[in-house]
Amino acid sequence: MKFGPASPADAIGGVTVHTLRQGSLVLKKGTTIGAAEVEALTRAGVKEIVVVRLEEGDVSEDVAAASIAKAVAGDGVNVERAFTGRANLFAAKAGVLVVDRAAVDRINGVDEAITFATLAAYKPVVEGEMVATVKLIPFGVEARLRDAAVKAASGGALRIAPYTIKRVGIVSTLLPGLAAKVVEKTLRVTAERLAPAGATIIAERRVPHDEAALAAAIKEMLDLGAELVIVFGASAIADRRDVIPAAITDIGGAIEHFGMPVDPGNLLLIGNAGGVPVLGAPGCARSPVGNRDAATAPRKSRYRRQPQCRSRHSRGRTLDPDGRPQQAAGRTRRQDAGADRDRAGAGLESPGRDCRHRPSGRAGRESLAGTESEVRAQSGFRGGPRQLGEGRRRGGA
Repeated sequence: MKFGPASPADAIGGVTVHTLRQGSLVLKKGTTIGAAEVEALTRAGVKEIVVVRLEEGDVSEDVAAASIAKAVAGDGVNVERAFTGRANLFAAKAGVLVVDRAAVDRINGVDEAITFATLAAYKPVVEGEMVATVKLIPFGVEARLRDAAVKAASGGALRIAPYTIKRVGIVSTLLPGLAAKVVEKTLRVTAERLAPAGATIIAERRVPHDEAALAAAIKEMLDLGAELVIVFGASAIADRRDVIPAAITDIGGAIEHFGMPVDPGNLLLIGNAGGVPVLGAPGCARSPVGNRDAATAPRKSRYRRQPQCRSRHSRGRTLDPDGRPQQAAGRTRRQDAGADRDRAGAGLESPGRDCRHRPSGRAGRESLAGTESEVRAQSGFRGGPRQLGEGRRRGGA
């Protein structure tokens, strides 16, 4: 592939590397130069333009991206038409994204010109969700590199494993102190969590936190045709010999794994009874909040709505952390302070002086004290803050 500057006449057949603006002329990046473009460039007085030209044995970025995307797409994955060197891949159905990590590494190891990125492996996805993208960095690559990337895909690097479990049975164990509303909320949250997979709760039972009672309830769920049984214990599982795992083994089931390297959720138990999976849910599964929310909460708190000043002179202005209205856009804090003094001298209220939002804490008390001292200085009032407040309520000050 050739890359470099050329005169408009010599650039025919080349592809523009950058967007060019000259007077009224706008030539977009990626435009193939033809006779019309040469005429427009000449008329605009452009003497030189940077283009790329494919050489023998090269393929364009779109052709290469499309070929590689089709090679990596497995079952349940659709490929969008390549454009500007990018071919996006989408889930054709709801399910779990399965990624061949080794294949991804092989494709990205072919050449720096070829990149392949996916969502995290085993992520639940919905129909139409973008799951991966193939992007060519230059405007074209050698055909042999394209072919090597296609070979590296080796029959598909990602696929969607569809949800197969549709019928779920829920068993809740009870102990004194466990409120009924907690169980109701757990059922509601679980139903909402199952909905994207097309699964529903076919039955639910509430039994004492007792091995025999729980074993009978699990057996009943299996007899009703549950394809998955979830047990929400009133007490956390402490050992493989605890109530929930013991109840599973009592009906001929087996414990496949207890404890997971995640937090919250490390007390998850995975069992099996009669070929049907049985889960001992950790306590965090009762919550509608995902496990990652704990990590994002500090960032979310930065975007909480700030209190608004309700003064008639500054309605709608956002308050700063000390409870004072922030300065208007394009104005400095000193300019706003000067305007406040001018209003006070004219006998007018300053923004925030009559604000109903009362800041709390030491900073808030200091800001209020500063506000009242400014008013006293302008009015000649010598009383304390309490007297000032009383005078304002009586209509004085």
